Amino acid sequence: MSVHIDVAWKSLNKKGEELCGDKVVTVRTADSTIAVLADGLGSGVKANILATLTSTICATMVREGATVADVVSTIVNTLPVCSVRKVAYATFSILEIKDSGEGYLAEFDNPFCIYIRDGQRMEFKCEYNEYSGKGVYETRFQALPGDVITIVSDGVIYAGVGESLNFGWTWDHVVKWLLNATALDMSAPRLAAALSDTVNDLYMKKPGDDSTVLVAEVTAHKVVNMLAGPPKDKADDERMVRDYMRSQGKKVICGGTSANIVARVLNRKIRTSLTYSDPSIPPIGFIEGVDLVTEGVLTLTRTLDILQEYCEKDADSYYFHRIDEQNGASMLARLLLEDCTHLKLFIGTAINPAHQNPNLPADLSIKLKLIDRLAELMEKLGKRVDKTFY
Repeated sequence: MSVHIDVAWKSLNKKGEELCGDKVVTVRTADSTIAVLADGLGSGVKANILATLTSTICATMVREGATVADVVSTIVNTLPVCSVRKVAYATFSILEIKDSGEGYLAEFDNPFCIYIRDGQRMEFKCEYNEYSGKGVYETRFQALPGDVITIVSDGVIYAGVGESLNFGWTWDHVVKWLLNATALDMSAPRLAAALSDTVNDLYMKKPGDDSTVLVAEVTAHKVVNMLAGPPKDKADDERMVRDYMRSQGKKVICGGTSANIVARVLNRKIRTSLTYSDPSIPPIGFIEGVDLVTEGVLTLTRTLDILQEYCEKDADSYYFHRIDEQNGASMLARLLLEDCTHLKLFIGTAINPAHQNPNLPADLSIKLKLIDRLAELMEKLGKRVDKTFY
């Protein structure tokens, strides 16, 4: 069974620092997902540079098929060792999961990863090996849908030390928190944000160390089919709708004209919602057999803004409160972010004259540009995107 790996992370900078000394790099290949968390020694600019180098070396070499022995050797011979502490400048954890579910984990001096399956912490047999004088724990496993793998930097397990907690949060406390949180069936982005917010609270909003949370959730493939825009040739209306309805997965329609076409071809009625949380966003509609019907350009623009905010900033729990609002843009953003691994776009290429009004902002002028931007954002989020034009 093929699986998808949904990866999310969030970092907290040590108080007073502009840059984080932890770094996460993710890479998706044709048949696998690679995620690396590196923790640079110390904090600030030096730690950030070295963590960035380490994570990039790890991800790039693993992607190209290098062994962990080669990776460690490269890091040891590339990065300097602290003249005072006599240790490598950055620790790392490397996670690779193939689409088949075959998994590999290599950990060097980071807190051990926390692997949860069916509400229980899993303990897999690991091997301790030394490469270039560095001790690395290696684990191989078979991932299953529903598994949640969490990797943290040491700032997380020391959260609150000497302030809200005498001895810090500890690894066991993090495990207990994750067992409770995963029972709530949170998505990877939501879980990473919630755990990071908890760490920040324990530090009383003044982190004593860089603290990073990386969550990898193993899921079955979840397809979202989105139809947007009428076909260039009206004769293709029925073909477009039939292709769209035959595709497995959830169904979304963006645009009033598109919704009318689907309703006409399927001989179904459109109902419009009379309740919505944000008057600046047009109300959603309802068509039997379609999961979400929204207005077009305005709703899609707001949806893109919500997704862009997630990509550019560290989303916190308040962000997820906002995307839980019952309006078309929030509902669409939540569906695409948390319940989609594969987006299939059915794109009509007819130009709507209403979108060519010179008084409208440029980003409202052509729906096709918005669709292109959506595809770019979804790929940035690690989702697969397919486009079919009519």
